[in-house]
Amino acid sequence: MSTLIAVLFDGLSYGMLLFLLSVGLSVTLGLMNFTNLAHGAFAMLGGYVTYALVELAGWPFLATLPFAFIVTAIIAAGFEVVLFRRIYKSGELNQVLLTIGVVFASYAVAAFFFGTVHHSVELPGYLKGFVEIGALKLPSYRIFLVVVALLITTVLVGVLEYTRFGAMVRAAVDNGKVASGLGLNISVIFALTFALGSGLAGLGGALAINILFIDPNFGFHVLVPVLIVVSIGGLGSIWGSFVAAAALGIFDVVGKFLFPEVGAFLIYLFMVVILFFRPNGLFARR
Repeated sequence: MSTLIAVLFDGLSYGMLLFLLSVGLSVTLGLMNFTNLAHGAFAMLGGYVTYALVELAGWPFLATLPFAFIVTAIIAAGFEVVLFRRIYKSGELNQVLLTIGVVFASYAVAAFFFGTVHHSVELPGYLKGFVEIGALKLPSYRIFLVVVALLITTVLVGVLEYTRFGAMVRAAVDNGKVASGLGLNISVIFALTFALGSGLAGLGGALAINILFIDPNFGFHVLVPVLIVVSIGGLGSIWGSFVAAAALGIFDVVGKFLFPEVGAFLIYLFMVVILFFRPNGLFARR
């Protein structure tokens, strides 16, 4: 029984990691209607910021997390101003081509500065061990991931659903001309929203560095599971991404534990079944 509970918790913690990586895409794709396949590249950037600060500058791991968010958000805002805002109305194909091109370019830049090997960081002692609950031994770092995911979910839902900024974002997306006529600066709102979503991707990449590791292919590796989470959860729904990521993580880990021969394919079967009955996702915004 304890083994099964441990496997379920591993699945939940993996799902929370997927949520941390994907929640930013739920913001940019779901709220801004921008097909941002460069999301994984920004996640990789956050991972490399943490790696550089911990391994090269000697910073404590936790102190690097806000900087992973801030640096990624600032660079992403620059990309939004210079490149992405020019193609908001040019169709999904152009958005896909440009953003996937950014991923390929990010691979070359990361390989040039950090090489093509996997990188991880040294975690502090209190995140390395286990928390014993009776016969259970749960990894401290995975508990930390679950707590962080819950905090981010609560904050994001509060900001996007119950604040003036969230109302401004929804107004800018639903009818930009009317919102602009009411005095809203659409360009600034979109830049801030994109920076928020990409900064969250950078934070997710920083938190993933000791589980998924960071290398120049990271932007490609996380793209498929992140898109699956957002598709199943429903575009623009933070809680939807949270529930979808938790379900996917548990389904994936438990499937690999019970059916190791086909476990890697079960996550795609789960996606097909959900989208067959709910093509817009579980909690799609109206």
